[in-house]
Amino acid sequence: MDILSILKLLGGVGLFLCGMNLMSSSLEKVAGSGLERILEKLTIGRTEFESRIKGWSLGAAVTGIIQSSAATTIMVSGFVNAGIMTLAQSLPVVFGSNVGSTVTSQILRLGDIDADNILLQLLQPSSFAPALVAIGAFTIIFSKKGSTKHIAGIIVGLGELFYGMVLMEAVFEPLQTNPDFQNAFTSFENPLLGFLVGLAITIVIQSSNATVGILQALTASGTITYAITIPVVIGINLGKCTPIVLGMIGSNKKAKSVSMGYLLFNLFGALLFMVGIYSVHYTIGLPFMSQVVTRGNIATFHFLFNFITSVLMLFFSQHVAKLCNRIVKIEENSEADKEFEKLDDMLLNTPTVALEQCKELISKMGNAIFENYKIATGMIDNYDAALFPKLEENENFIDKCESVLSSYIIRLDRKRLTEDDRLVMTEILNSVGDFERMGDYCMNIAYTARSKYEKNLSFSSIGANEISVIVEAVEFTLDNALTAFLKDDVVLARRIDPLSESIKELQETIKAHHVERLEAGICSIEGGVFLFDLCTCFERIASHSANVAQHVVKRLVNDSEFDEMHGHTIERFSEEYKALYHYYETMFIEPIAQHDVYLLEKLKEEEASVEDTKGIGQDKEAKRTKEDKQAKKAEQVKKAEQVKKAEQVKKAEQTKEARQTKKAEKTEKQVKEEKQQKADKASKEEKKKSSDKKGGSKK
Repeated sequence: MDILSILKLLGGVGLFLCGMNLMSSSLEKVAGSGLERILEKLTIGRTEFESRIKGWSLGAAVTGIIQSSAATTIMVSGFVNAGIMTLAQSLPVVFGSNVGSTVTSQILRLGDIDADNILLQLLQPSSFAPALVAIGAFTIIFSKKGSTKHIAGIIVGLGELFYGMVLMEAVFEPLQTNPDFQNAFTSFENPLLGFLVGLAITIVIQSSNATVGILQALTASGTITYAITIPVVIGINLGKCTPIVLGMIGSNKKAKSVSMGYLLFNLFGALLFMVGIYSVHYTIGLPFMSQVVTRGNIATFHFLFNFITSVLMLFFSQHVAKLCNRIVKIEENSEADKEFEKLDDMLLNTPTVALEQCKELISKMGNAIFENYKIATGMIDNYDAALFPKLEENENFIDKCESVLSSYIIRLDRKRLTEDDRLVMTEILNSVGDFERMGDYCMNIAYTARSKYEKNLSFSSIGANEISVIVEAVEFTLDNALTAFLKDDVVLARRIDPLSESIKELQETIKAHHVERLEAGICSIEGGVFLFDLCTCFERIASHSANVAQHVVKRLVNDSEFDEMHGHTIERFSEEYKALYHYYETMFIEPIAQHDVYLLEKLKEEEASVEDTKGIGQDKEAKRTKEDKQAKKAEQVKKAEQVKKAEQVKKAEQTKEARQTKKAEKTEKQVKEEKQQKADKASKEEKKKSSDKKGGSKK
């Protein structure tokens, strides 16, 4: 073999590996996130046996698509570590993945087709490989759709795979008559040597499919027999454990337990076949061992090795799981650490599942925020220092969630992201900071409540009632924001913007009312400082809730022109926005919008009486004096009310008398006017009669 032949061989191997990688990655993209979701959700059956069969079948199917049992095992390891699957559920998937890894060798057996018929000749790799590459390449160049390009990638990858096979065969075919080459391969009939050769080549290439493909290409030399094929294929299957063994270094114990199951599977298969076949061969004898094999023979043995081993191991998956747990001792971690462990690095290659785990962690983060909000707001009226450790524990968890999520998401494999995955990733990155700030403001509420308690201050009854209203409003907003984010509820997300605006108005109303009470001398300036600090915290929580809602709408509506930083989920002047704002205004603002001067005066008296009754350890006489004062003041208030009422009655009577007098005067005036009118009328009639008499006498 000269230097040109070696270069052609390396080129063939390179084309083969490149084609296989392109084909598997394109197949995975076409399948999208369905592969991960299938593994996650469909490995549980009604019975234990059904669950094993489903897991085995799914493992074979997924690996048949992505053409890497190691990749499937790494994916499943991430699921086990994330708590999505148990070790016992994962092992049937691992066993099935080994069967799925034989698909490539089955495809390559098409090279055995040899016929004079033109149609059968077209099925040979040397005939259709150029056509596949040409069709796929032109499709990738001229197509604009991503899904079409992925399908074309499958075609090109398949073409390159067969092209590499043809190129390798062209190098090996002249070696049929080379005695040195034949002698070299004859030595591989030694079971141990053949096993080590298969193991070594697979460790170097890091792909059992590629090594089997090279072995199938070597059949063109006419020197490959069953005696060579069997130990080499067994060594290949053990050598494919190398990526898994390397992955165990530095991984956590749950991931190691799955990897251990994969390693035990291949060790058991290698031991079973090596001992079983060669025990029979060296005692009874197997005459077919000296027969020359074809591509199809190698593909068949490769399939049978993995199929028989996986079926046998399937019945003992529970025992294998127990053995793995004994070998890899798993220690119990804290609840917080368990949540963070779910963001396993092995899930980075399956972005859809990784993003779902991120949302699951945000759900826990939201629960901690909501719990802190309830505790902190409860401290405003009933301070309890014993609750602060729980607040700080939750706050530490919230802060760590923000940093862990941000650093984890940016490490996702961008090449595997679908369009929806990209939108979800952006939504999480933008929202996690808002959630963390909500947690900070919950702590600020608790700190303000502590300072208020330490200075022995209290809010007036009206002020306390207003605080309870804004507490309820913000709690409603926070709950809606978390629900909209976790359930992808765009309708609920749209409602948060007007709700947040109504809370801003509620905050301003509470501040204005405090100024009125301050002018009336009911509230203190120092108490107002705490009130204003609390209102600011409430308003900021509502504002960050609105930000989260905008990120949700941005993703679900998928409007590239929507500005979630400065825009609004609903047009401010729309009828929908006005109706929602009016609804929340009626719900939260109107109950505290009306202020009665009488209530303020009464509150002032109550505050004065409270000040008079303060003090601990006062004697009974002082207590009685103050009680008398309070009773006296109450009596004075009552008398003042009676006087006020009597004045109102007197005023009403005077008004009535004035009306009656005015009516009487009006009646008397009317009588006089009527008499005058009658007198004037009588005078006119007399004058008329007199003039008539005079006229008659003249005649």
